[in-house]
Amino acid sequence: MFGGTPTTTAAAAATFVVLAMVLALVPVPYVTWSPGRTADVLGPAASGQGEAISISGLATHPTRGQLRLTTVAVTRADSRITLPAALAAEWLPWREVLPRAAVYAPGTTDQQSTTEGTRMMDTAQQSAVAAGLRSAGVTVTEVTQVVGVTNGSPADGRLEPGDTITRIDGAPVTAPADLTARIRAHHVGDTVRLGVRRAGTEQEVTVPTVAASGAPTRPMIGASVGVGYEHPGTVTFGIDPGIGGPSAGLVFALAIHDRLTTGDLTGGRVIAATGTIDADGRVGSIGGLPSKVAGARSAGAALFLIPAGNCDETVGLHTDMPLVPVDTLQQAIDILSRPDTPTADLPHCS
Repeated sequence: MFGGTPTTTAAAAATFVVLAMVLALVPVPYVTWSPGRTADVLGPAASGQGEAISISGLATHPTRGQLRLTTVAVTRADSRITLPAALAAEWLPWREVLPRAAVYAPGTTDQQSTTEGTRMMDTAQQSAVAAGLRSAGVTVTEVTQVVGVTNGSPADGRLEPGDTITRIDGAPVTAPADLTARIRAHHVGDTVRLGVRRAGTEQEVTVPTVAASGAPTRPMIGASVGVGYEHPGTVTFGIDPGIGGPSAGLVFALAIHDRLTTGDLTGGRVIAATGTIDADGRVGSIGGLPSKVAGARSAGAALFLIPAGNCDETVGLHTDMPLVPVDTLQQAIDILSRPDTPTADLPHCS
């Protein structure tokens, strides 16, 4: 005989309901990626004032069509998702579920995530400017540039982010590592003389050294340096500050090239593109490709330029929008410069 007393049955049912509620409400260690917005980098600035990419001091040419960056909507660092939400995202098309640790380091706050996204966007824009200008025949010179100054350090008030370091103690600075080595050749407490170019003006700045944290014999000045770029003209961005990360590098470089050269890369079409880029025009892989494909398709893109390194993620993506892989900015320019190329003859992921 099977069954139980009414009390037992009721208790079992109540337990089941409680367990179901727990499963529905307790957060799980995952985040979701889903299609985000797109933006035309040949169009107006996000603020409505000016252009998304503004170029001054160089001859520019009219453009047609659209070049659209794509984004991914991701679970915020300070938010948690439940098991039903994770399962729904796994079942829905054009979405991804990832382990939280694959996206955020433990303890990362939403503010930290936003700051890091902004930093990566700034770096992507600098690299895109260098690559886009070079592809258009503009001379770009690599320099050693201040990228950050520690509050309260000897450099605070003496150096500023964006300063170009040209000399140290009278000797030319050829690379960031060269500057670091020359500072470390001093003793703690010594003063270094730096040749600085700021807003086109040359000056000499003296900065005392102090001991690095945890290394009492290693001198430092409290400024971090990296590779910067000097070139004719000025390029500024009017992109929504809420968009972060490095993956718009390719589309930025394409837009800059298009504005500086005759002809028309888009052929009046809507073109979407994603990919990191370095100053030499090499295109790198990105995350969230399925979601970005959905965004590009919703924006009416005639084709979507993607990094060749993401080709493995195209398996199982069903779309009639051509996904065209590229390894370099020049490949992307060559492809877009032939708008009449039949879809079958475009590069594709094998």
